[in-house]
Amino acid sequence: MTINCKGQLLDLSTPKVMGILNVTPDSFYDGGQYKDESTILQQVETMLNDGATFIDIGGYSSRPGADYVTEAEELNRVIPVVDLILKYYPETLISIDTFRSEIAKKGIEAGAALINDISAGHVDNNMIDTIGTLGVPYIMMHMKGNPKTMQQLTDYDDLIKDIISYFGERIAKAHAAKINDIIIDPGFGFAKTLEQNFELLNHLELLQIVDKPLLAGISRKSMIYKTLNTTSENALNGTTALHMVALQKGAKILRVHDVKQAVDCVTLFNQLSKN
Repeated sequence: MTINCKGQLLDLSTPKVMGILNVTPDSFYDGGQYKDESTILQQVETMLNDGATFIDIGGYSSRPGADYVTEAEELNRVIPVVDLILKYYPETLISIDTFRSEIAKKGIEAGAALINDISAGHVDNNMIDTIGTLGVPYIMMHMKGNPKTMQQLTDYDDLIKDIISYFGERIAKAHAAKINDIIIDPGFGFAKTLEQNFELLNHLELLQIVDKPLLAGISRKSMIYKTLNTTSENALNGTTALHMVALQKGAKILRVHDVKQAVDCVTLFNQLSKN
């Protein structure tokens, strides 16, 4: 199970870690922390040294009820950060977290390696064709509606079957656009109640039926801190516990705020898997 990132074949049979770098003022956990060159480079250096395979840059918060951001503002947040990282760490595999095709195109042209789209091409009808033209790996996430409306859209006939059906349709569309490397993200916290998030995690292995690498994005999310009656700042231990569950159920990429702890989790999982 490999993906091609800038000519480099990455084997996902051993799980990888994607470090989150939000360059937004309003992300739910780290909004506003990385707003100048020094703090950005320091965080990137830490994540790479801790073992991150990918750095995921987001310029538009996808938290529930997030404010609207213009395309020009998103570009202004994201592209200079791509340039900055690649200037100092040129081998970095950068993922662009966007649902807009123009941001995806400009990000790849600036040197990013893959695109992470929370809408799987539903928000921007040009996205999938754009990714096909660019020839880069595409992470497609399950969501209904958009970040402002998704928490009112939590009705499902059968949660797991509906998600599998969603990915079946999206993957077929991506294949038609000649996208070769597809990664699926079931969208923890997106158009799902707390109980549905745990149902999804508990049956995550069933998503392997679509035969694509699986990304789990559960780091410090409300399914953890609300269950523990705490805050996102105090949700690291709970995050690590659920990361192990996700790995045991087939996750190949962990998208995380805390790279070192996630890499430790992968190391222990790999040791468990040998025995």
